[in-house]
Amino acid sequence: MDKQQLGAFLRSRRERLRPEDVGLTAGPRRRTSGLRREEVAVLAHISTEYYVRLEQGRAPRPSAEVLAGIAGALLLTDAESDHLHVLAGTAPSRTGTHRRDVRPSILALLERLPRTAGFVVSATFEVLACNDLMAALMEDFRELPPRDRNLARRAFLEQRELYGVSDASEFRHHVVMRLRSALARYPADPEVSGLVEELRAGSAEFARLWERHDVQAAPVLTKTFRHPAVGEITVDCDSLALEDRDQYLVLYSAVPGSRDAEALALLDVLGTQTLTTG
Repeated sequence: MDKQQLGAFLRSRRERLRPEDVGLTAGPRRRTSGLRREEVAVLAHISTEYYVRLEQGRAPRPSAEVLAGIAGALLLTDAESDHLHVLAGTAPSRTGTHRRDVRPSILALLERLPRTAGFVVSATFEVLACNDLMAALMEDFRELPPRDRNLARRAFLEQRELYGVSDASEFRHHVVMRLRSALARYPADPEVSGLVEELRAGSAEFARLWERHDVQAAPVLTKTFRHPAVGEITVDCDSLALEDRDQYLVLYSAVPGSRDAEALALLDVLGTQTLTTG
C-alpha cells in the first residue's frame, strides 16, 4: 500500500468533481468547486474521519468493499478504479523489474507485416524492437543504445520536434499517465522510479502533468507524420497490449489505395536511406 500516493490520488479525483456531478447542490457557502471530504464519505458509506485519514496517508489498508464505495462516490472509470486498487495494495502487483525481452513470435510478426510500420515499447516507453518500415518512418531505433531509444525522454527532454507528429502534446500527456501506472506496478524497479524522477526534474511540463494524477488516456486512432522524404502521412494507429510482458505492440497502417498508403509503400522501398541522404 502506497499511502501517500493513494491520498494524493483521492484528493485529485475529489477536487475535479462538482457537487451537481453526484446529485448534490453547491450551496451558497461553498468556497471550492470540488467535493468536500464529508460528502465523499457519505456517498461511499464510510466515516468522514476514516476518509480524511485515507487522504492524509494515515489510514490502514482499506477493504475491497470500502474501495468500491469510494470508486463509486468519486465516479472513477474502470482504469482509475484499477489504479486505486494498485495503490491500496489490494490488486496483484509485479514485484520485480519490468521486462525488456520481446517474445520471438512478436519479433517474427513485425517482419511479416505487409506495409505496416510496427514497434514494441516497454512499460517505460523504451522501443524494444521495430521493423524496417518503422525505421524509415521515424528512426532506426535498432542502432541506438537503450537510453536513447526511450520515447519519454525524447518527448520531454529533447529540444526538437518529435518526428513531426501531429499529436505531440497528446502523446506527452499519454506518457505521463502510462508512467504513473507503471510506477504503481513496479515500485521497486529503479529504472521506472529513476526515469520518473529524471523527467520531473528535467521538464516543467512533465512535473505539471504528473501532479494531475491522471491514469487514463483517450485512445489515439490516427496520427500524422511530416516526413522529409514523402511529406505528410496520416496513418491508423493501433496499440495492442502484450500483457504477459507488460509491453505494447504499436502498428501504423494506411487505407489501401489511399495517398497515405502510397507514401508508406514508397518509404518501404526507400528504406532508411531517406534518413541519411540529403
